[in-house]
Amino acid sequence: MGCCLKIWDNPIRSVPSLMFRPISSRLIGAVGGLIGLLCGCATLGDGTDSRLNLVQTRGELLCGVSGKIPGFSFLSPDGRYAGLDVDVCKAMAAAFVGDSTKVQYRPLTAPERFTALRSGEIDLLSRNTTHTLSRDAAGGNGLSFAPTVFHDGQGLMVSVGSGARSMADLSGKAICVGSGTTTEQNLNDAFAAQGLPYTPIKYQDLNQVVGGYLQGRCAAMTSDRSQLASARSGFKDPQQHVILEDRLSKEPLAPAVVGGDQRMADATNWVVYALIEAEERGITQANLDDVLERAVADPSQAALRRFLGVDGGLGAKLGLPDDFVVQVIRATGNYGEIYNRHLGPGSAVTIPRGPNRLGRDGGLMIAPPFT
Repeated sequence: MGCCLKIWDNPIRSVPSLMFRPISSRLIGAVGGLIGLLCGCATLGDGTDSRLNLVQTRGELLCGVSGKIPGFSFLSPDGRYAGLDVDVCKAMAAAFVGDSTKVQYRPLTAPERFTALRSGEIDLLSRNTTHTLSRDAAGGNGLSFAPTVFHDGQGLMVSVGSGARSMADLSGKAICVGSGTTTEQNLNDAFAAQGLPYTPIKYQDLNQVVGGYLQGRCAAMTSDRSQLASARSGFKDPQQHVILEDRLSKEPLAPAVVGGDQRMADATNWVVYALIEAEERGITQANLDDVLERAVADPSQAALRRFLGVDGGLGAKLGLPDDFVVQVIRATGNYGEIYNRHLGPGSAVTIPRGPNRLGRDGGLMIAPPFT
């Protein structure tokens, strides 16, 4: 009742934003759905209209990915999607529905991704997406970002034969860039700040950017440094291309869900934190059962028992099973295992962990307490 009174206290400002609040198909036509639409609070309090409930009822997660970035999300030779972003989708499915295979992957271009999320075409976006104010704010794209899963930065790649050694050497040159991305804006900001003219050659996705670059339509291509390394790994002569030292931006890449759905956001956030916490605790796919057995047998391991759901309660607060962490680790391993599998030494795309190391190792990856 309190929320409804607030609406009518200020109808001019409150009603329009609420009239267009999306409601799930399970509530359409129901009195409870109508009240939720008008009051904006009748069902949000107990989370019954959350996207999380829809995913759990459906028994499957619809996950938006790129599908074209080796190391992050791409079709492997066996026809299955693989990569760090894909494993994030798997971890979410393991936590939400108890089965990491219950994922439908939707390949999306950069211009398509936010519309797909807002329209309900996907439940979760795990597609090398930079967390920014304008994307996070209600007045912008209205998304809700999970914790960063890869700390990146934008760079420039040129051919060794170009002679370019820094951004200044690209003054007046054509640069291939993805349209409708923060990459495009960062490129403009960086060159403008140094008074350097350039000509942007815009493409819809990274594959097209790479194609334009290799066809000689531009002197350089720009993207996140991880994507440049990923693209270069597939070149015929990768050693003939160099990523310049210039760093045009900071790019915290994170999964995202629709804004305003606190239940879905909370569940997504804590699955990411669980991956990080598991690495901090040294819990892996290989030793999970042994660690779990020890936790069950030793009541003095209070923190470990809470984390693994032996002593219940934490999962229920998120609308998840108490053993959701166990399900996640069993499905994908911890964050370090995911990183090493797709980006570590011996992988097709090798990127030093750098800022993606645990906080205790000098990196930026840290999880809040599971209490």
